[in-house]
Amino acid sequence: MSIESAEKAREFLSVASQYKLGKLVTESSHPDTSNLSYLSLNDLREAVARLKDLDNLTINVLSEKIADIYYLKDIIRDTLSSGNNVYFCGCGATGRLSLTIETLWRQIHCGKEDADRVFSFMSGGDVALIRSIENFEDYPQYGARQLVEAGFEDGDLLIGTTEGGETPFVIGAVEKAAQMSRRKPFFLYCNPDDLLCEVAERSRRVIQNPAIEKINLTVGPMAITGSTRMQASTILLAVAGIALLYYNSDNEFIENEINAFNEFWRSADINFIEKFILRETECYKKGDFLLYETDNYLGITVMTDTTERSPTFSLYPFENVGEKEMNMSLCYLFMPDYPSSEVAWEKLLWRKPRTLEWPDINGIASRDRLLGFDFSSKVMPRRSNQAKSASQHRFKILNNEDGINFELDEESQFFATPFSMSLFKHLVLKMIMNTHSTLVMGRLGRYEGNVMTYLRASNNKLIDRAIRYIDLILKTKKINLTYNELAFVMFEMIEKTPADQSIVMATVAEIIKRHKL
Repeated sequence: MSIESAEKAREFLSVASQYKLGKLVTESSHPDTSNLSYLSLNDLREAVARLKDLDNLTINVLSEKIADIYYLKDIIRDTLSSGNNVYFCGCGATGRLSLTIETLWRQIHCGKEDADRVFSFMSGGDVALIRSIENFEDYPQYGARQLVEAGFEDGDLLIGTTEGGETPFVIGAVEKAAQMSRRKPFFLYCNPDDLLCEVAERSRRVIQNPAIEKINLTVGPMAITGSTRMQASTILLAVAGIALLYYNSDNEFIENEINAFNEFWRSADINFIEKFILRETECYKKGDFLLYETDNYLGITVMTDTTERSPTFSLYPFENVGEKEMNMSLCYLFMPDYPSSEVAWEKLLWRKPRTLEWPDINGIASRDRLLGFDFSSKVMPRRSNQAKSASQHRFKILNNEDGINFELDEESQFFATPFSMSLFKHLVLKMIMNTHSTLVMGRLGRYEGNVMTYLRASNNKLIDRAIRYIDLILKTKKINLTYNELAFVMFEMIEKTPADQSIVMATVAEIIKRHKL
């Protein structure tokens, strides 16, 4: 074991008590998906149905929480009518949903003064849309710093979103907002208060703080254990998005819109995605690659699903053209209507990108690095040249006034979305793409049952999760090690395991090998 890996293990263990989150509902295994990896291979229709049923239950929570939606909507309306601004923030999946909400606002208010009244930021800035900024979310002071640099002032409203309810970055931003503004910030989260207060002092501090408004959106365990990019981020996007985008609507109208959305999803037939799941899996098994071709109306949701596959399933992330990366991601975003990276980013976000030019983080969240993630018209020739022996298949997901067009090779489908508000189209697309990508990854063996064995241990919460999964698997083999012992072996294996391989299974294999000696 190297000195460096041993030091990293000791550094984590010194704060591990703050990140042992196994008791949380969002970290528990859902009984309805315990055999999802098997179903993805052997009964795809049933696998799709199981995931759709969980999304049904998730969006039903909208009706249960309608009083909270009305209350948040009224606060947003009061904020805007008072001449103040509304801010959204999050980390990882909730960071992406925060940026999505702002993008949808800008689409609706394009060319109007109100377009600049809503501001979003995520842990690590816009670069983190594509590439997680290592450990950034573990620091509450970064959340406070980004909030201040975003221009937040007294009278402004912050809405912080965190799937688990324990993310230090979001907590730091929300606590700072409570100090800076006479208007109480909101904290939206998806775990029961009593469990959060038990496992994380920082969460207890927020929940018990009368200067912070709380909306609890617990929806139960995730379809893939701990994968809050799915049901948790769906309900957070729905609640925060409805409250903002319907801020000037009366309650009865909002209730009717929610009921219509719920009824649409319950009755929607999404079995068409089976053919796309099979086709995408076939492409990867042949050694080919995909370009997810889209437009600036749906691009933010397409980007979210495709980039979140990397940390969830230990895939190579979107490559950066300025960093001479040897490995290509299995898929990449493609917006062929735009001639340069700069233009593509502005069209995707409906604004200029926001980056962090902090000397102390060595350019990892800078504008130069962001523009290196080039998904403009240059993508096709660049990736074709990089992988000359492989084909680049184009999976088109394009906006239509009446719905969404899907096309991959010879497969095509139009899916009607009869909504007056674009938010609901994006929610439907999100749920469809989450189901699609999860089952593609199941067919590629990227999880076991519903356990995220290929997660990337890129921050303290994910390190704890990986250790728990290692322990879970080893116990089935009658091998018992302490938490600390598992941590030291895992950090050793992190140095030796390729980025696209399972650190969980690599550590399990190493411990079994040593156990036999």
